[in-house]
Amino acid sequence: MPVIDAVLDWLATSGAMAWEILWPLVLGFALSGAVQAVVRREQVTGLLSGDSPRPLAWATGLGAASSSCSYASVALARSLFRKGASLTAAMAFEIASTNLVLELGLILWLLMGWRFTLAEFVGGPLMIVVVAVLFRMFVSRRIQDAAREQADRGLAGSMEGHAAMDMSVQSEGGLWCRLFSRAGLDSVASYFVMDWASVLRDIVIGVLIAGAFAAWVPTDWLHTFFLDGHGLAAQVWGPVVGPVVAMLSFVCSVGNVPLAAVLWNGGISFGGVVSFLFADLIIVPIIVIYRKYYGTAAAVRITGLFYLAMVAAGYVVELLFAVLHLTPTSRSATVVGAQVSWDYTTWLNIVFLGLATFLLVHFTRNGGWPMLSEMGGEPASQDSSSDHSGHGQHGH
Repeated sequence: MPVIDAVLDWLATSGAMAWEILWPLVLGFALSGAVQAVVRREQVTGLLSGDSPRPLAWATGLGAASSSCSYASVALARSLFRKGASLTAAMAFEIASTNLVLELGLILWLLMGWRFTLAEFVGGPLMIVVVAVLFRMFVSRRIQDAAREQADRGLAGSMEGHAAMDMSVQSEGGLWCRLFSRAGLDSVASYFVMDWASVLRDIVIGVLIAGAFAAWVPTDWLHTFFLDGHGLAAQVWGPVVGPVVAMLSFVCSVGNVPLAAVLWNGGISFGGVVSFLFADLIIVPIIVIYRKYYGTAAAVRITGLFYLAMVAAGYVVELLFAVLHLTPTSRSATVVGAQVSWDYTTWLNIVFLGLATFLLVHFTRNGGWPMLSEMGGEPASQDSSSDHSGHGQHGH
C-alpha cells in the first residue's frame, strides 16, 4: 500500500540518519561531561557580571563547554542571571551552549562538511556580538530589572531541574587530578546521562522531521521555495526564512542538523543554513518559556533581537565565505539517502556505544536515577557531606 510504503520509507530514512550521527553525539557529550565535571558553577557565575567584552568572552567560552540542549541552556541562562550574571552575558552563554558545542560541530562536519562547521563557529561569535550591540540599544535598564524580578519568582521550565544541578567535583587538586578521580568519573557519568536525557527528545523529533522532509517533500518544491538558482535573491531570502522554518519545525539543539542537511540539499542558501541552525533558541515552546522566565517585554525583545542577529550572522557568513571562496557548491549532504552498512561509521558507533554503556552502568551503580526524576522540577537538596562521590550540593 502507498501509505505503508511512505511510512516505511520515512522510518528507514530517519533510522539511517540517527545511525550516522550516533558516535559524534556520544563523543561530544562525553567530552562535555568531562568539562562540566571540573568547572564549578560558582566560578562561572562570578565571571559573567556586566556586558563588556570580557564577561561576554567568558560567557561564550564557558557556554561552548556546556550542554547543547536548548531547553536546558535556556534554564541554565536564567539560573546564571538570577545569581548575578548580566542579561546580555546570560544570553551569550545560552547562544554558545547550543551553537558552539563540540557535538554540533562534529555532526555538521560528518553530515555536511567542514565548511558548515567553520561557518557555525564563525557565525556564533558574530551573533553574540550583534546581540550584545542590540541589547545595549533596545533593552533598557528598566526592562532588565523587571526581567530579574520575574526570574527571581522561581517559575520552572521543563529543564529547570537539570540546569540547577551542580555536580562538578568539589575536591581540591588540579584539573586532571579531579577529572580522573573517583568523584570525577561519577560526575562525568552523571552529566553524560543527564545531558542525553535532556536532549534525546529533541534529537528524536529532529531526526523524524528531517526524515519526513527527505522522504516526502519533493526536492523540486524545496528548490522553488528557497529561490534556488536566482542568485542574489536566494542569498537574501535564505537567512530571512531559515529561522522561520526552524521556529515552525519545533526542532532544536543537535536535532536540527539533519533537517539543515535536508534543507541544504533542497536549495536553501548557505547563509540560510547558518541562520536556521542558530534559530533553535526561538522555536515557539522556548519563546513561551522566555515569557515565563523574564516577562512579556523582555521575551519580545529577546525573540526579536535574536531573530535579527541570526539573519545578520547568516548574511555576514554568506558574504565572508564568498569573498574567501569557501562557500560549498555541492548539495549532497550525507544524511539524505544514508544507509547502514559495515563501514567506519558502524565501527565507531560500536566503540562509542561501549563508552556510553560504561558511563550508563557507572551512573546506575552510583544511584543516579533519582536525579533524572528531579529534572522536571526543583531538585531536592543534597548534603555534600553525605555524597560519597563528592559531587557537591544540588544548588538553586
